[in-house]
Amino acid sequence: MSDLTFNKVAGAVLATGLAIVGLRELSSGVFAPHPVDKPGYLVQVAEGGAEGGAAAEAPIDWGTVLPTADVAAGEATFAKCKSCHSIEQGGPNGTGPDLWGVVGRKPGTHGGFAYSPAMTDFGAKQPVWDYEHLSEFIKGPQKYIAGTKMTFVGLKKPEDRINLIAYLRSQGGTLPIPAPNPAAAAAPEAAAPADGAAPGAAAEGQPTATGSTATPPAPSGGPAGQGPGASAAVPAKK
Repeated sequence: MSDLTFNKVAGAVLATGLAIVGLRELSSGVFAPHPVDKPGYLVQVAEGGAEGGAAAEAPIDWGTVLPTADVAAGEATFAKCKSCHSIEQGGPNGTGPDLWGVVGRKPGTHGGFAYSPAMTDFGAKQPVWDYEHLSEFIKGPQKYIAGTKMTFVGLKKPEDRINLIAYLRSQGGTLPIPAPNPAAAAAPEAAAPADGAAPGAAAEGQPTATGSTATPPAPSGGPAGQGPGASAAVPAKK
C-alpha cells in the first residue's frame, strides 16, 4: 500500500471518529436528561388519626354487636387465616397456633407452639384474649404487638373483625358476651328529638315567642275571677 493510500484510509477513519464524537456531544446537549423532582408513581398514604387524616375509629360495644354478628361471614373471612391456622379441637399447629378456644384463652400459652418473645411478654401481662385485644391485634398484628410472628396485614374494617371474632367465639370460645354499654345505646337516642314533647315547646337554644305571638300577661289589679286579658266594664258617662 502506498503512503498516499494509507493517508487516505487513516484520514477517513479519523474523520469518522471525530464525526461520532461530535454527534454524541451534540445530541447530549440537545437531549440532556432532566431527572424529575418527584416520581410519578409515588403514592403517600396518611396515617389514620393524624391531623388531616381519617377520623379515629369509635369504640366497639361488644355487648351490642356480637349477638347480631354474621357468624357465616366471619367463617368466610377466616379462609384468609387457614394457610397458617387450624381451628379444630385438638387440631395441629401450623405457622401459627391452633385457634380452637382462642377467645378467652391466655395469650401465648397454646401447647406445642413456639411463640415469639413479644407474644410471650404480652401474655404475661394480659390474662385472656378478650374481644377488644383480639380486635386490635387482628386489625394490625405487627403494629399492636411489635415483634410477633404473625405477619398478616390485618383487617381494617370493624365489621369484618366483629364477624370474625363472633366465628372464633363459636369455635370453643369461653368468654361470655358482656352486657350492652348503656352509654353507647343512649348516644343515638340523645341525637333524636324526644317523643311526646309538648306541641309548640321551644327546643333548647331556640328563641321563644315574643310580641303578638306570645301569651299576654294577666293585668295587675284586675277584679278577682277575671281571666287574663279580660277588661272591666266602664260605666257610661251621663
